[in-house]
Amino acid sequence: MHEREVVLTKREIAGRLVPSGTEVMVPADTFVTITQSLGGSFTVALNGNLVRIEGHNADGLGKQPLQNRFEETADGSINESQVWEAMRACYDPEIPVNVVDLGLIYDCRISGHRIDVLMTLTAAGCGMGQVIADDVKRKLQEVPNVEDVAVEITFDPPWNSDMLTDEAKLELGML
Repeated sequence: MHEREVVLTKREIAGRLVPSGTEVMVPADTFVTITQSLGGSFTVALNGNLVRIEGHNADGLGKQPLQNRFEETADGSINESQVWEAMRACYDPEIPVNVVDLGLIYDCRISGHRIDVLMTLTAAGCGMGQVIADDVKRKLQEVPNVEDVAVEITFDPPWNSDMLTDEAKLELGML
């Protein structure tokens, strides 16, 4: 979603301030502006601040949670295309581009029923880093036959805009 939408919160909602990552509570019966709704999470503007709301709290915004529905594999293995699809459902709360197209995923290895991801962030001091990494982990755990996920954040090499896919550059007006 790229269009802003003003909604009245239906209940108190837990969220995290962007970019610090500080936990906050958005009160019930409060007008907020949804600035981004991608990958099942929401970024809302509240009193001059941005707040990330996780998808399981979508009802508090009057929205339905996003349900990823992956088909089981016949042989009980992990489907690699589903792994990448799950990671493409993860977004930085300030940037309307998924973590894969942002170039944040440096490595993804499937070993049996385990997935190991090495990723970075657009900025080393990003307070939302663990939130984004947890989102990657949570969405990978929805892929059939995944039993364990480890997500490690690194800053070597540091991220730069050359790592963006052409699609991401187009979305961000860089092409």
